Amino acid sequence: MSEKKRIVVWGTGVVGSMVIAEIAPAAGHPAFELVGVGVSNPAKVGKDVAEVCGLPGGPTGVICTDDVDALVALRPDALVHYGPTAQYADDNIRVITAFLRAGIDVCSTAMTPWVWPQMTQIPPPWRTPIEEACAEGGASCFTTGIDPGFANDLFPLTLMGLCGRVDSVRASELLDYTDYEGDYEDEMGIGRPPEFTPLLEIPDLLIMAWGATVPMMASAAGIELDDITTTWEKWVTPTDRPTAKGVVEAGNVAAIRFTINGVYQGREVITLEHVNRIGLDAAPEWPAGSGDDVYRVDIEGSPSISQETAFRFTDGSGRAPAVAGCLATGLRALNAVPYVNDLAPGWVTALDLPLIPGVGTIR
Repeated sequence: MSEKKRIVVWGTGVVGSMVIAEIAPAAGHPAFELVGVGVSNPAKVGKDVAEVCGLPGGPTGVICTDDVDALVALRPDALVHYGPTAQYADDNIRVITAFLRAGIDVCSTAMTPWVWPQMTQIPPPWRTPIEEACAEGGASCFTTGIDPGFANDLFPLTLMGLCGRVDSVRASELLDYTDYEGDYEDEMGIGRPPEFTPLLEIPDLLIMAWGATVPMMASAAGIELDDITTTWEKWVTPTDRPTAKGVVEAGNVAAIRFTINGVYQGREVITLEHVNRIGLDAAPEWPAGSGDDVYRVDIEGSPSISQETAFRFTDGSGRAPAVAGCLATGLRALNAVPYVNDLAPGWVTALDLPLIPGVGTIR
């Protein structure tokens, strides 16, 4: 890479702040230059990004703004977008389409159904504006994540390429949420009474929000699924459990397990599984990794393959594995920028990208 890619980052939450720290001027990243930062919180507008994100080394001269037009006017090589979840679809689409219409590529982690834009469950108001903006500006839009995302598209598909026959593939997230500060109460029902119905327990919502990589893997393998089904289980804690967000009281849900299953010729051939706990001892009968907090792929076939991936901080900060996974998620979107820049306009998925080795990471 002869010149640095000029990057605007939208979002200074957990993911955005950590990515910004990797490419802020003091970090000296050889492949990326941070030229602008967008925020939704009015309290952050007008402040130096060093203050907002707690960066070392003093002011950077990059001032946070909610003025989308001003950020577009910077003419970056890409917007790397760490906006909120699809619950805030209208605002995500407003920001992203402004860049796309201006011919600026977007790499995002916000709208997880866009991991596989061909998914039939995506409503037209979430699809058409992006297609029109890409066509108008001649730009590309790539969405990734960890799950849905690389833990259940890049990882299993790479391993499937080592097989002569795949009878089934299962991609599992096996995490302890004790130190996780993201949203899970209304979405997953963790911390709620067992009779509470969380959003993701509704099959159609679960498939749309979290199941995009099931039809992606099927398409990559050259098959068309007959059906996509779901399962959902809850585990109620008999004791109070402290978390980073408060206490999950006895009698409430402290672990959930769900699956999204791709059915082909009468059998489940592709399965996404989540086991999310408050405490490693919660729901002890449910699957766990050989280590704490892992993403696991299990393939039954010829040959059968198992792989576990763990994300950790070894810098003495004490930050939780789930937070390390959040950083990896953000950096997957950032590191994709040079390759998305080289692709034709329109939707981009993991199947369109080459190997992304992380240019500039060794320095």
